[in-house]
Amino acid sequence: MNKLIHLIMAIAALTASTWTLAGAGSSCHFHGSKQADQTTIEQCANQRRDLYLKNGTIEGSWKGISPSVVEVVNGEKGQEWRVRFDNPNVTDKSKNKLFMFFTLPGNFVAANYSGK
Repeated sequence: MNKLIHLIMAIAALTASTWTLAGAGSSCHFHGSKQADQTTIEQCANQRRDLYLKNGTIEGSWKGISPSVVEVVNGEKGQEWRVRFDNPNVTDKSKNKLFMFFTLPGNFVAANYSGK
């Protein structure tokens, strides 16, 4: 019985910490279908860029690079936001353009260097 109580408490603690971490530092999660404005998308793209910098997913030369183009495009599943960052200082010149995609309400979809 004592082990069962400890197990339940451990699961509860793990679950609570997971909920706490899931939304930490992210204000770019939206519900509904209202299209976000361009400023919101730029802010969300900058947050995602900073997350990639922190995780080492992209090289440090991306720090401080702001979106060059923010536009609504026709994606595979309908319209979506596409954000392009241009980095002339990147080491691998084939990766000098970073694209991020967001749903119209502003939820992150994907990022790549091809823009597709």
